[in-house]
Amino acid sequence: MRPEEARAPGRDAGGSFAPGAPISTATGTEIFVARQPIFDRRQQVYGYELLFRSSLENAFHADNQDQASFEMLHTALLGFGLDALLGDKPGFVNASREVLLQEFYLVLPRDRTIIELVETVEPTPEIVAACRALKEAGYRLALDDFTRRPAMAPLADLADVIKVDMLMASESERRAIVREFAPRRVQLVAEKVETRAQVEEATEEGFTHFQGYFFCEPEVLHTADVPAFKRNCVRFMAELHRPELDFDKLEQIIRQEVALAVKLLRYLNSAGFGWRHEVTSIYHALRVLGERAARKWCSLVALTVLGSDRPPQLVMTSLLRAQFAEQVGREAGLGARDVDLFLVGMLSTLDGLLGLPMSAALARMPVAAEIRDTLLGRRTGLSAVWDLVLAYERAEWSRLSELAGAADVSVGRLPGLYRNSVQWVDRIFRS
Repeated sequence: MRPEEARAPGRDAGGSFAPGAPISTATGTEIFVARQPIFDRRQQVYGYELLFRSSLENAFHADNQDQASFEMLHTALLGFGLDALLGDKPGFVNASREVLLQEFYLVLPRDRTIIELVETVEPTPEIVAACRALKEAGYRLALDDFTRRPAMAPLADLADVIKVDMLMASESERRAIVREFAPRRVQLVAEKVETRAQVEEATEEGFTHFQGYFFCEPEVLHTADVPAFKRNCVRFMAELHRPELDFDKLEQIIRQEVALAVKLLRYLNSAGFGWRHEVTSIYHALRVLGERAARKWCSLVALTVLGSDRPPQLVMTSLLRAQFAEQVGREAGLGARDVDLFLVGMLSTLDGLLGLPMSAALARMPVAAEIRDTLLGRRTGLSAVWDLVLAYERAEWSRLSELAGAADVSVGRLPGLYRNSVQWVDRIFRS
C-alpha cells in the first residue's frame, strides 16, 4: 500500500477504528511514520505495515518516493527503534526502486521486517535480480497490489507475501490468485477490507490475512446482547461519569465483577502511584485518588476489561488516543480540560468494544454532553484538539498544519508528544 493510501475511511467522527497509529520522531527535519495493522483470521494483529513521509511539504509528492524511503529507513526507524514501532510483530516496510537497488533495506533486521515492493516498481530484469539478492540475504518479500500478468511472474515466484486490493481486483481475479499461490504457501493478504462482508468474502476465497478498516466498525461487531461482564463494566463506567462520584456505588459494582477488582488492585499497586503500603481496599484507594484521577484511571481499567474479547489493538488505540489527546490539549492551553480530553480518547472505540453504534453505546452511560457531542462529530470546545489527534493517527499529513493552527499547537511538538504517548501505553500493557 502506498503511503498516500493511509487515508481516513470516512467513519463517524468519533473514530471507531484504528486505521494506523502514526509514530514519528523529529531530528532537525520532521519525519512521519505511520503503522497500519494487518490481521489474521482470528482478527489478531499479525504485523504492521509502516507508512512514511519525509515532511509535511512533500506529503503527496510521488516523484520523491525514493528520498522519503531513504529518510524513513535511516532516521525514523533507526532513530525511534523497531521495538517501539512494532513490539513483537513483524513490520512490512515499503521499498521503492532505489531502496531496493541500492540495498538500503540492509539496515533493517531480516528477522523483524518484510520488504514490500510498491506496485509502481516495474518488474525489470534489474529489479528481479535485486529481489533475488534480497531473498538470498534472508529477507522476506511482499508484493503490493498484485495483479496476474506475465511480466510479474518472476517476482511472484520469489514472493513470500502477496497483497491483493479487494476494491480493484475482481472476484474471479482474486480466486485465480488464491488457486495459483495458496499451494505454494504464500501468505495472501486482502487489502482495503472495510466491512464484515468483505472479510467473509475474502476468507471464503482463501485469503489468510486482512488489511483495512473493518475490525472495529460498529455494524461489523454488532451483537444481540452485551455479555454480563461487559454490562458490569458499562455500569461501572456510567457511575464514573456521573457529575458527582458515589464511591459506595463504585465499590459495590467492583465487588460484583472479579476481573474489575483484580485489575484495579493490580494496576493501583504497580503503576507508580507512590502508595506507602500495598493497596488492599479499593474504596480507600478511590478516596485517596480523588474524583478527577479516579475517573481517569478507573476508566482505563474498565476499558481493558471491556476489551478482553476484542483485538488488543482496539484497547491500545483507545489508550494511545487518550494520552495523546491529553498532552495535545495541554499544548493547546486546555490543561484544565485534560481529563475530558483523556476520556474522549478513552471512549472513542466504545462502539467497537460493545458492538454497537456510537450513539447507542454512549446512551448506556451519562457522559458529559460535551464529551458525547465530540465523539458524535458535533463541534465543541474539544473538537479542534480531537480533530488534530485523529488526523495525526490516520497519517493525514496534508491536513496537520491547518488543524494544528486551529488548535494553536506547533506541528513540531506533535512527534515528541506522540512518542511519549506510545511509551506510556507500552508501560501500561507491561504493568
